[in-house]
Amino acid sequence: MKILVIEDDPKTGDYLKKGLRESGYAVDLSRTGRDGLHMALNNDYDLVVLDVTLPGIDGWQIMPALREKGDVRVMFLTARDQLSDRIRGLELGADDYLVKPFSFTELVLRIRTLLRRGVSGDADVYQVADLKLDALRRKVTREGVEITLTNKEYLLLHLLVKHQGEALSRTLIASEVWNMNFDSDTNVVDVAIKRLRAKVDRPFATPLIHTVRNVGYSFGDAPDEDEAAT
Repeated sequence: MKILVIEDDPKTGDYLKKGLRESGYAVDLSRTGRDGLHMALNNDYDLVVLDVTLPGIDGWQIMPALREKGDVRVMFLTARDQLSDRIRGLELGADDYLVKPFSFTELVLRIRTLLRRGVSGDADVYQVADLKLDALRRKVTREGVEITLTNKEYLLLHLLVKHQGEALSRTLIASEVWNMNFDSDTNVVDVAIKRLRAKVDRPFATPLIHTVRNVGYSFGDAPDEDEAAT
Protein backbone atom coordinates (compact mmCIF):
# COMPACT_ATOMS: atom_id res chain seq x y z
CA MET A 1 0.00 0.00 0.00
CA LYS A 2 1.30 3.42 -0.98
CA ILE A 3 0.67 6.51 1.14
CA LEU A 4 1.29 10.19 0.44
CA VAL A 5 1.84 12.42 3.47
CA ILE A 6 1.33 16.15 2.90
CA GLU A 7 2.71 17.83 6.01
CA ASP A 8 4.68 21.07 6.28
CA ASP A 9 6.06 20.61 9.80
CA PRO A 10 9.50 18.99 9.29
CA LYS A 11 9.49 17.03 12.55
CA THR A 12 5.98 15.68 12.11
CA GLY A 13 6.53 14.88 8.44
CA ASP A 14 9.74 12.96 9.06
CA TYR A 15 8.14 11.15 12.01
CA LEU A 16 5.17 10.05 9.91
CA LYS A 17 7.34 8.96 7.00
CA LYS A 18 9.65 6.91 9.20
CA GLY A 19 6.89 5.40 11.33
CA LEU A 20 4.61 4.45 8.44
CA ARG A 21 7.50 2.89 6.52
CA GLU A 22 8.37 0.84 9.58
CA SER A 23 4.70 -0.22 9.66
CA GLY A 24 5.07 -1.68 6.19
CA TYR A 25 3.80 1.09 3.91
CA ALA A 26 5.49 2.77 0.96
CA VAL A 27 5.48 6.47 1.85
CA ASP A 28 6.10 9.68 -0.07
CA LEU A 29 6.33 13.00 1.75
CA SER A 30 5.49 16.49 0.51
CA ARG A 31 6.01 19.62 2.59
CA THR A 32 3.88 22.07 0.56
CA GLY A 33 0.35 22.07 -0.69
CA ARG A 34 1.26 22.66 -4.33
CA ASP A 35 3.86 19.90 -4.45
CA GLY A 36 1.56 17.55 -2.57
CA LEU A 37 -1.31 18.16 -4.93
CA HIS A 38 0.95 17.64 -7.93
CA MET A 39 2.20 14.35 -6.51
CA ALA A 40 -1.31 13.18 -5.66
CA LEU A 41 -2.65 13.93 -9.13
CA ASN A 42 0.25 12.38 -11.01
CA ASN A 43 0.78 9.21 -8.98
CA ASP A 44 -1.40 6.41 -7.69
CA TYR A 45 -1.79 6.37 -3.92
CA ASP A 46 -4.01 4.22 -1.74
CA LEU A 47 -4.23 6.95 0.90
CA VAL A 48 -3.36 10.62 1.31
CA VAL A 49 -2.66 11.88 4.84
CA LEU A 50 -3.37 15.59 4.57
CA ASP A 51 -2.72 18.55 6.85
CA VAL A 52 -5.03 21.56 6.61
CA THR A 53 -2.61 24.42 7.22
CA LEU A 54 -0.07 24.22 4.40
CA PRO A 55 2.03 26.78 2.50
CA GLY A 56 0.79 27.65 -0.97
CA ILE A 57 -2.45 25.69 -1.10
CA ASP A 58 -4.14 24.51 2.09
CA GLY A 59 -5.82 21.18 2.70
CA TRP A 60 -9.33 22.57 2.16
CA GLN A 61 -8.32 23.61 -1.37
CA ILE A 62 -6.61 20.30 -2.12
CA MET A 63 -9.60 18.14 -1.22
CA PRO A 64 -11.85 19.02 -4.21
CA ALA A 65 -9.04 18.19 -6.63
CA LEU A 66 -8.48 14.83 -4.93
CA ARG A 67 -12.18 14.06 -5.14
CA GLU A 68 -12.18 14.91 -8.84
CA LYS A 69 -9.38 12.41 -9.36
CA GLY A 70 -11.55 9.62 -8.03
CA ASP A 71 -11.15 6.75 -5.64
CA VAL A 72 -8.32 7.78 -3.33
CA ARG A 73 -8.85 7.65 0.42
CA VAL A 74 -8.03 10.82 2.34
CA MET A 75 -7.38 11.33 6.05
CA PHE A 76 -7.06 14.82 7.47
CA LEU A 77 -4.36 14.97 10.16
CA THR A 78 -4.44 18.46 11.59
CA ALA A 79 -4.37 20.64 14.69
CA ARG A 80 -7.70 22.16 13.61
CA ASP A 81 -9.81 20.65 16.36
CA GLN A 82 -13.07 22.60 16.18
CA LEU A 83 -16.25 20.67 15.41
CA SER A 84 -16.86 23.01 12.49
CA ASP A 85 -13.44 22.07 11.03
CA ARG A 86 -14.14 18.38 11.44
CA ILE A 87 -17.53 18.73 9.76
CA ARG A 88 -16.04 20.77 6.94
CA GLY A 89 -13.36 18.16 6.28
CA LEU A 90 -15.87 15.34 6.11
CA GLU A 91 -18.28 17.34 3.97
CA LEU A 92 -15.46 17.98 1.52
CA GLY A 93 -15.15 14.24 1.13
CA ALA A 94 -12.46 13.12 3.59
CA ASP A 95 -12.68 9.52 4.79
CA ASP A 96 -11.39 10.29 8.27
CA TYR A 97 -10.29 13.22 10.43
CA LEU A 98 -7.67 12.89 13.18
CA VAL A 99 -6.65 15.77 15.41
CA LYS A 100 -3.09 16.58 16.54
CA PRO A 101 -1.53 15.75 18.91
CA PHE A 102 -2.26 12.15 18.01
CA SER A 103 -1.37 8.64 19.04
CA PHE A 104 0.69 6.94 16.34
CA THR A 105 -0.92 3.63 17.28
CA GLU A 106 -4.37 5.12 16.70
CA LEU A 107 -3.20 6.61 13.40
CA VAL A 108 -1.98 3.24 12.12
CA LEU A 109 -5.17 1.50 13.25
CA ARG A 110 -7.28 4.09 11.44
CA ILE A 111 -5.15 3.76 8.31
CA ARG A 112 -5.51 -0.01 8.37
CA THR A 113 -9.26 0.34 8.74
CA LEU A 114 -9.46 2.76 5.82
CA LEU A 115 -7.29 0.66 3.53
CA ARG A 116 -9.15 -2.57 4.15
CA ARG A 117 -12.60 -1.01 4.28
CA GLY A 118 -14.70 -2.33 1.50
CA VAL A 119 -18.23 -3.46 1.05
CA SER A 120 -19.81 -6.77 1.79
CA GLY A 121 -23.10 -8.30 0.93
CA ASP A 122 -24.93 -11.36 -0.25
CA ALA A 123 -24.41 -10.50 -3.91
CA ASP A 124 -21.32 -9.75 -5.96
CA VAL A 125 -23.30 -7.94 -8.65
CA TYR A 126 -26.37 -5.79 -8.07
CA GLN A 127 -28.74 -4.72 -10.85
CA VAL A 128 -31.33 -1.98 -10.31
CA ALA A 129 -33.13 -0.83 -13.45
CA ASP A 130 -30.33 0.10 -15.87
CA LEU A 131 -27.71 0.50 -13.13
CA LYS A 132 -25.23 -2.30 -12.45
CA LEU A 133 -22.88 -2.41 -9.46
CA ASP A 134 -20.09 -4.99 -9.50
CA ALA A 135 -18.92 -5.25 -5.89
CA LEU A 136 -15.90 -7.41 -6.69
CA ARG A 137 -14.47 -5.01 -9.24
CA ARG A 138 -15.95 -1.90 -7.55
CA LYS A 139 -17.35 -0.96 -10.94
CA VAL A 140 -20.58 0.94 -11.53
CA THR A 141 -22.29 1.33 -14.90
CA ARG A 142 -25.58 2.79 -16.05
CA GLU A 143 -26.92 2.19 -19.54
CA GLY A 144 -23.55 0.56 -20.13
CA VAL A 145 -21.67 3.77 -19.29
CA GLU A 146 -19.08 3.43 -16.54
CA ILE A 147 -19.50 5.92 -13.69
CA THR A 148 -16.38 7.06 -11.82
CA LEU A 149 -17.01 7.46 -8.09
CA THR A 150 -14.90 8.46 -5.12
CA ASN A 151 -14.49 5.95 -2.33
CA LYS A 152 -17.22 7.54 -0.21
CA GLU A 153 -19.58 7.89 -3.17
CA TYR A 154 -19.10 4.22 -3.96
CA LEU A 155 -19.74 3.14 -0.36
CA LEU A 156 -22.83 5.34 -0.23
CA LEU A 157 -24.18 3.97 -3.49
CA HIS A 158 -23.47 0.40 -2.45
CA LEU A 159 -25.39 0.93 0.79
CA LEU A 160 -28.37 2.38 -1.10
CA VAL A 161 -28.32 -0.36 -3.74
CA LYS A 162 -27.95 -3.15 -1.20
CA HIS A 163 -31.03 -1.83 0.61
CA GLN A 164 -32.99 -0.89 -2.50
CA GLY A 165 -36.58 -0.04 -1.77
CA GLU A 166 -35.86 0.68 1.90
CA ALA A 167 -36.02 4.11 3.48
CA LEU A 168 -32.61 4.71 5.05
CA SER A 169 -32.30 7.44 7.66
CA ARG A 170 -29.54 10.03 7.52
CA THR A 171 -28.26 8.74 10.86
CA LEU A 172 -27.98 5.19 9.54
CA ILE A 173 -26.27 6.36 6.36
CA ALA A 174 -23.77 8.48 8.31
CA SER A 175 -23.00 5.58 10.64
CA GLU A 176 -22.56 3.01 7.87
CA VAL A 177 -20.64 5.10 5.34
CA TRP A 178 -18.56 7.33 7.62
CA ASN A 179 -18.45 4.97 10.59
CA MET A 180 -19.30 7.91 12.79
CA ASN A 181 -22.24 9.53 14.51
CA PHE A 182 -23.00 12.99 13.16
CA ASP A 183 -24.67 15.92 14.80
CA SER A 184 -28.24 16.19 13.51
CA ASP A 185 -27.61 19.76 12.38
CA THR A 186 -24.94 18.80 9.86
CA ASN A 187 -25.74 18.17 6.21
CA VAL A 188 -22.83 15.93 5.27
CA VAL A 189 -25.16 13.15 4.11
CA ASP A 190 -27.25 15.54 2.01
CA VAL A 191 -24.11 16.98 0.40
CA ALA A 192 -22.85 13.50 -0.42
CA ILE A 193 -26.23 12.50 -1.88
CA LYS A 194 -26.23 15.63 -4.03
CA ARG A 195 -22.82 14.75 -5.46
CA LEU A 196 -23.86 11.15 -6.05
CA ARG A 197 -27.02 12.24 -7.83
CA ALA A 198 -24.96 14.42 -10.14
CA LYS A 199 -23.17 11.32 -11.37
CA VAL A 200 -25.76 8.57 -11.07
CA ASP A 201 -29.05 10.35 -11.84
CA ARG A 202 -28.56 13.67 -13.57
CA PRO A 203 -27.09 12.36 -16.87
CA PHE A 204 -29.92 9.83 -17.22
CA ALA A 205 -33.67 10.00 -17.81
CA THR A 206 -34.92 8.12 -14.75
CA PRO A 207 -33.84 9.10 -11.22
CA LEU A 208 -32.95 6.21 -8.93
CA ILE A 209 -32.10 8.10 -5.72
CA HIS A 210 -35.19 9.34 -3.93
CA THR A 211 -35.74 11.58 -0.92
CA VAL A 212 -37.98 10.12 1.77
CA ARG A 213 -39.69 12.98 3.56
CA ASN A 214 -38.61 13.42 7.19
CA VAL A 215 -36.49 10.25 7.03
CA GLY A 216 -33.64 10.16 4.54
CA TYR A 217 -33.19 8.43 1.20
CA SER A 218 -34.10 5.32 -0.76
CA PHE A 219 -32.96 3.74 -4.01
CA GLY A 220 -34.97 2.19 -6.80
CA ASP A 221 -36.53 2.68 -10.22
CA ALA A 222 -39.63 4.30 -8.69
CA PRO A 223 -40.17 6.28 -5.46
CA ASP A 224 -42.70 5.17 -2.85
CA GLU A 225 -45.89 7.16 -2.53
CA ASP A 226 -44.74 8.93 0.63
CA GLU A 227 -41.49 10.14 -0.87
CA ALA A 228 -40.93 13.77 -1.74
CA ALA A 229 -40.12 14.53 -5.33
CA THR A 230 -36.75 16.13 -5.81
